[in-house]
Amino acid sequence: MNEQIIARHWLAIIAPKAAPALATSTVLILARIWNANGAEHSIGNAVLMTALSLGAAAAGACASLGRSGDGVLAGTAFAASGGLALAGVAGYADGWSLPLLLWVLATAVAYGLAARYWRTDRRERTAHERQTSARREEHAHIERVETIRAQTQIEVARTGAAYAEQLAQALVTRAALPGFDPKVVEAAGLPELPVAREDW
Repeated sequence: MNEQIIARHWLAIIAPKAAPALATSTVLILARIWNANGAEHSIGNAVLMTALSLGAAAAGACASLGRSGDGVLAGTAFAASGGLALAGVAGYADGWSLPLLLWVLATAVAYGLAARYWRTDRRERTAHERQTSARREEHAHIERVETIRAQTQIEVARTGAAYAEQLAQALVTRAALPGFDPKVVEAAGLPELPVAREDW
């Protein structure tokens, strides 16, 4: 059975593992650029970021407590809330120590949450590969059994044809022997020989 060979690019393998660090680093960089452009000690900017962060957290709470309980939507809203809070603090703070501390914490939390989904994804992928392998083995077994059955039927048909040919040759040879009497053969309990009867 032919199996497809899929070679993934190294970027496709690394990208999911680097995504949490890239996301938090991007938020930190943009917040520090915002800080350099006048967000430091701006009450209006702090109120705006606080309101946006609380709004995103409320949206996440509503999404997780709703009737459907959409986990992806809730996770996205909570991630946006954390990102806005990080951006607000990093943009408002004077130095680098508090923004870097929050960046480390946010990155650690992001990797902690992502690791859970990676484990689940790995489990599902392993289960799918096992199921696919079992199906392949079952199909290969059925294919082997059917191949053996077909070869057996062909061999039986070939043997039957050879036996019929030998029997016909034996009947012709026996009928050609001097003193052959089909009535004696029938009296002995052997089947009637229509070819031999036609000859007589």
